[in-house]
Amino acid sequence: MDQAARLRKLVIKQQEERARVIAVSSGKGGVGKTNIVVNLGLILARQGQRTLIFDADLGLANVDILMGLVPECTITEVITGQRDLAEVVVRGPGGLLLIPGASGIQELADLDSATRNRLIDDLETLAREVDVILVDSGAGISQTVFSFAAAAGEAIVVATPEPTSITDAYGLIKGLQRLQVRVNLLVNRAINLAEGRQTAQRLQGACRRFLQLELPLLGIIPEDSHVGEAVRRQQPFYELYPHCQAARALEEAAARINGQEPPPKGNRSFWQRLGRLLGRKL
Repeated sequence: MDQAARLRKLVIKQQEERARVIAVSSGKGGVGKTNIVVNLGLILARQGQRTLIFDADLGLANVDILMGLVPECTITEVITGQRDLAEVVVRGPGGLLLIPGASGIQELADLDSATRNRLIDDLETLAREVDVILVDSGAGISQTVFSFAAAAGEAIVVATPEPTSITDAYGLIKGLQRLQVRVNLLVNRAINLAEGRQTAQRLQGACRRFLQLELPLLGIIPEDSHVGEAVRRQQPFYELYPHCQAARALEEAAARINGQEPPPKGNRSFWQRLGRLLGRKL
């Protein structure tokens, strides 16, 4: 793909200038991917990393809603040539930056290659100003999803224990491997650690057997009622409930993204602390 080669060139340039680009996607919708993007971005921003979220779920964007923002301009004005990409950037909680998308516009969901190339050029300029770009690249195996993942060179695939989510995640990972994208797995909304591990092992086993791919696991995020409450209040759950189970687990995943292992003592994960209280290892 000519476009993939161009995207890869962008990635190399971004890496030289310190910006790290991570596409966050899922095989199917409804797995909590956008919530992961928003709260992971907030964690990284509060660690002092200049973090930008690009809502690339074009046509069905909702990052701004989860952040409680009402942007004056969105990606629509960029597509129509009224503004540059940098002009629509808005600042959210914790200094987190956002390029807001637009919802319910079919034209945005089916961009032609020329328009995508123009977005890539604008993104190249912004990449010099930040440390991390998180791309909410949507769900499924569309050309847009693969294009942004190829640009990033690195992707986080979010899956839940639902069988359909596991199957669709495998299909997405298979496509990403063909583009030589480095993939990590994040299991979301697990009822317990055993269910989360089983989900990860099913995907890791399939990838190892059929794709000869070792799939790293970033973390397991538990089902947490605080997440739904934060969505209703249009605030990131990491901001509203920073000590809830989901927030703690996502902090551990963020540490692994940065190449670190969470401290084994003094800051135990929710699952470890629960196991200790119950007197058994989970």
